[in-house]
Amino acid sequence: QVHPVESGGGWVQPGGSLRLSCSASGFSLDSYAIGWFRQAPGKEREGISCIGTADGTNFYSSAVKGRFTVSRDNARNTVFLQMERLKPEDTAIYFCATVCSVTLPGAWGQGTQVTVSS
Repeated sequence: QVHPVESGGGWVQPGGSLRLSCSASGFSLDSYAIGWFRQAPGKEREGISCIGTADGTNFYSSAVKGRFTVSRDNARNTVFLQMERLKPEDTAIYFCATVCSVTLPGAWGQGTQVTVSS
């Protein structure tokens, strides 16, 4: 089974920015709505953003709306999550998946760590 792969995580100071990438080989991400999720230590995995297929319809959770932007580059078979004005509470492992809900079956990446601290 093929899986998407996340990259771009790291450490950043509060107020900083990061861009996460979700890429794939062996299948086309543009055939799927792609969800971004995160899981902080001791907390459940939560959905934070989703981008639709052809029309690029976007969804954001209230925790990230106005700070995060999801986009696609179909030529590069990649979905991006641009994260601005990061806060310590954004610290988590970030995942992308071929679904927009944790309750649906789909292909998940292994995650990339994002740490926001001073």
